[in-house]
Amino acid sequence: MTPPRPRVLHFVTGGFSGGATQVAIQLVNAGVAGGRVEPLLVLRRKRRGDPARIEELRAAGTPLQVVPGWSHLATIRALAKLCREFRPDVLVAHGFSEHLWGRYAGLLAGVPHLVHVEHNTRERYTRWRLAQTRWLAARTSRIVGCSEGVRQVLLDMGMPPDRTIAIPNGIRLDPFADADAHPLSARVPGIVMVARYSRQKDHASLLRALALLGERGLHPPLLLAGGGKALHRAPVERLAAELGLQQQVRFLGVARNVPELLHTHRIAVLSTHYEGMPLALIEGMAAGCAVVGSAVPGVREVIGDGVDGLLVPEADPKALADALERLLRDDPLASRLGQAARARALREYGRERMNARYEALFLELAARPPARA
Repeated sequence: MTPPRPRVLHFVTGGFSGGATQVAIQLVNAGVAGGRVEPLLVLRRKRRGDPARIEELRAAGTPLQVVPGWSHLATIRALAKLCREFRPDVLVAHGFSEHLWGRYAGLLAGVPHLVHVEHNTRERYTRWRLAQTRWLAARTSRIVGCSEGVRQVLLDMGMPPDRTIAIPNGIRLDPFADADAHPLSARVPGIVMVARYSRQKDHASLLRALALLGERGLHPPLLLAGGGKALHRAPVERLAAELGLQQQVRFLGVARNVPELLHTHRIAVLSTHYEGMPLALIEGMAAGCAVVGSAVPGVREVIGDGVDGLLVPEADPKALADALERLLRDDPLASRLGQAARARALREYGRERMNARYEALFLELAARPPARA
């Protein structure tokens, strides 16, 4: 008789704007396709969430439930009830602050194994929330950083070294399979940045770098793809107008054709204040773009400066302009870096590798007795 498959519940925000949700969706879909675990995706409802995205996932066969998000207590109670019904062997709580509410629900429901996945190097930890995180860590089987940089931050926060690991995020490589058919010499000598509008992302430095390039006789087009709140997008639009860049900059909003945008442009940029694992930048690498990133944890481990991309100091428009100018004026350099970036993305950052490591972790934990402090 075939033993039952371990059940794995993934809990994450239903906002869809960040990488945590995308990783959780991917792991659930991989679990369905692989057949070794029985997964369930649980989204915490967001006031500005997109119901159409939820229906798309259900129509595509993603096993999915939604719990209230109007209060933390309502979230915990509904998720604990779902846990009692689904009876997961492993509950995976992705991102801040969902990793708190998810693990509280798991403890209430008696889930044997809890996993906390941290998706960023900088979150809004107050003293009280850090104290809760440390208390929950003693009752958590594994704490996962989505990059080595995130793992180090977790250790600095006081997470237990013997249970804190790194599993780098990965991307779908299929959409970039024909990148080699788009040599950089044939692409638009322009720039693409895929990033939501938020305090985390540094669109302003990129716009100021673009203005500096104009003073040097370079006027590359810039495509900005990404969603986010109007509160954060409006200042970026105003700055573009103040700098006289309206003819160069296109605000695309959420784009469903990111591979096409990357395949047809020379440079992919991620100007940012902090990151966990920069999936948008890795997509640029997979597309064979010459990539430029801010030298912050998470980005530094993805780009080797001068080897497969260029790193620039955080919030430094002049340094960013200098790097962009090099890539726009030096075709051989841009081509060499783009080819090296693509090779690294294909070698290290495919989703299959990420999926396999998470699946191995879930199977290992499900075979063990519960670990509780």
